[in-house]
Amino acid sequence: MLRTWVSHQKLLLFACVMLLALWLAACGSAGSATSNTSSSMPTAQRPADHSANNASGSSSTNSGSSSTSAQKNKSGNSQSSSADAGPQYLIKTLNVTMQVKDTRKVASDIQSWIATTDPRSSSAGADYTQVGDKYYNVSLTFSVQATLYPQIYSYLRDYNVQGSTGGKLVGFKETVQDVSNDYVDTQSRIKNYKGEQARLLTLLSQAQAVSDIVTIDQKLSEVEGNIETAEAHLKLLSSQVTFYTVNLYLQPIIPNIPDPAPQTNTDWSFSGSFGEAFTASLSFGRALLTFLIWLLAFSIYVVPVVLVAWLIRKYRVAIGRIVSPLLATYKPPLPPQPHT
Repeated sequence: MLRTWVSHQKLLLFACVMLLALWLAACGSAGSATSNTSSSMPTAQRPADHSANNASGSSSTNSGSSSTSAQKNKSGNSQSSSADAGPQYLIKTLNVTMQVKDTRKVASDIQSWIATTDPRSSSAGADYTQVGDKYYNVSLTFSVQATLYPQIYSYLRDYNVQGSTGGKLVGFKETVQDVSNDYVDTQSRIKNYKGEQARLLTLLSQAQAVSDIVTIDQKLSEVEGNIETAEAHLKLLSSQVTFYTVNLYLQPIIPNIPDPAPQTNTDWSFSGSFGEAFTASLSFGRALLTFLIWLLAFSIYVVPVVLVAWLIRKYRVAIGRIVSPLLATYKPPLPPQPHT
């Protein structure tokens, strides 16, 4: 009995010792985990008792962490706003007007320089109009790459028209059109149309009734037409934002040359005098013929007047004999006498 009790006591003691060892090991691991967590945790997330023990240090640390977080928020907002802006699509047109002495030479020089600088550039039109002897108005239109446009812009702006060309820059105007919204909206519409096209194709493959097939096919044709229209518009926008238009107008500088003074010929010659006399006689003949033509045209008025005058002159004696007795027998009435 005593041995049994002693053995139970030993087992109990051994169990207590084992429990104590396990408890100590658990406490040690928990303490190390707590210390590691507190050391790796940021100042704003540490326990309150540690902040209470270090009031002054924690206040300065909190202010620093708040300013840091504000800076992070600010930088994050700027990055998000720049990311939301997206790409920008622009259409640019440059109009340049110059006055030069030799417009054709300047046009040839500028064409050669642009073709060398931008091998993918193309001429979109040219017009040469003569305005005088050896003087031309020249209009040129170029389509240049957007990536090389700034270089061409600077070249034309700083073109040395005061040197060998002897001219000046009259006008320099650039117009810019932002089509970013239209470009992005067209891309979105194409994506939506293609999604609807895929859905309609799926429905068409699963349709059984003829009426459903006809309805889906009509809707599919409409969607495909919208896709073609949107893709054509997007292609046009892509071309306009990839290649910019440059219009060049060259005007000649025409010097003011006074008219030469008329030269008088004082030398006499028979042929010259005869020529002048013959010319004068022709002029007189033309004038006389013109007068006769006018007289013939007005003869319907002139001939009756002349005929009446001739008759009166020829028969004036007979007319006098007839008129004289009438005048002699005619007595004018006496004026009334006043009563006295």
